[in-house]
Amino acid sequence: MKMTKRDFAVKIATEMNLTQKAVASVVQKTFDYLSKELVRSGNIELRNFGVFELVVRKSRAGRNPRKPENEVIIPERVVVKFRAGKELKERVGKLKPSSLKK
Repeated sequence: MKMTKRDFAVKIATEMNLTQKAVASVVQKTFDYLSKELVRSGNIELRNFGVFELVVRKSRAGRNPRKPENEVIIPERVVVKFRAGKELKERVGKLKPSSLKK
């Protein structure tokens, strides 16, 4: 099951006894600031949750599986990398693989 920003806002609003509109605004602002800071500094560390960082993927050759004789150069690009923090790793480590199957 996927969770949306709206789902976050509804859960937090219910738990904190706040309006969904106010919480949705805070959730959106949080994501806006995370995005801006990541682009500005290239690194965001949220203790016990994880680290977001920008990394450069090198240029490489790629192939279309249907026409493997055609080689395409995929240019280098900047991507976001996420490394889970200690607490998140521990929680995920306790999951059973069968619990994720649909």
